[in-house]
Amino acid sequence: MSDNTVDAYIHDTELLGVFMQEQYAGIKMQDIERKHLQEFIVRINEFEFTEGTQARVLSGIKSFFKYLLLEEVIKKNPTELLDSPKLKRTLPTVLSIEEIEELFSAIDHSKPEGQRNRAMLETMYSCGLRVSELTALKISNLHLEVGFVRVIGKGNKERLTPIGGEAVKQIKLYKDHVRVHMPVKAGSEDILFLNKRGSQLSRVMVFLVLKELAKKIGLKKNIHPHTLRHSFATHLVERGADLRAVQEMLGHKSITTTEIYTHLDRGYLRQTLEKYHPRFGK
Repeated sequence: MSDNTVDAYIHDTELLGVFMQEQYAGIKMQDIERKHLQEFIVRINEFEFTEGTQARVLSGIKSFFKYLLLEEVIKKNPTELLDSPKLKRTLPTVLSIEEIEELFSAIDHSKPEGQRNRAMLETMYSCGLRVSELTALKISNLHLEVGFVRVIGKGNKERLTPIGGEAVKQIKLYKDHVRVHMPVKAGSEDILFLNKRGSQLSRVMVFLVLKELAKKIGLKKNIHPHTLRHSFATHLVERGADLRAVQEMLGHKSITTTEIYTHLDRGYLRQTLEKYHPRFGK
């Protein structure tokens, strides 16, 4: 699994460890029962964690006990009949093409980081990358002459993703005219997007760049790096792209995850109603 998932699962088991120490000090791993874990779920609910966070914590705990069963530390898995909280499926925030144009146009190209930011955001939107995939993007994985980039996704899974002409142009400008003049720290020689110190950009930095641009153009939507990924997928689906192809480009394991973008095409929904509903146009 990805480093972020591993870190999250470690945090989840530590939460359980703290709870068991407080409530059942000295209890052995093999003596933990479903009732203890149900009490733990009540406790994390009291912390006012969101349903999504609670589900993720529970997923981490379940993975932990599956591991204990596999390693024969326990003989029975107490999480087998443990219910997860029901999750609400919320629609993601998406930018219009005009809003993306306005956002990108607000970048100050007079500064060296301006060209980097333009190349960075164009790449995210052109390829539908996760922010972690963007910050880890390597120069050796760019195949710009044939219009593809090799992306390392969740769980170190690789995929080849097409990249558009505008993103290719901005990457070349950054790489050939900005990055070549930067001092590069050891270990970051192959990383494409660098900070001022010559190291790999952090995900927080990408978030701050986007937030600053949104503020600059007076954009009221609450956006983050994933918004560009959502916009990439939505714009493809709206123009009739095959859902399987979008799934492949996004690196989704299940097409069910990709299907959310079919619910965002409001124009298509309205046209369907106007065409087929007997009283819609009255």
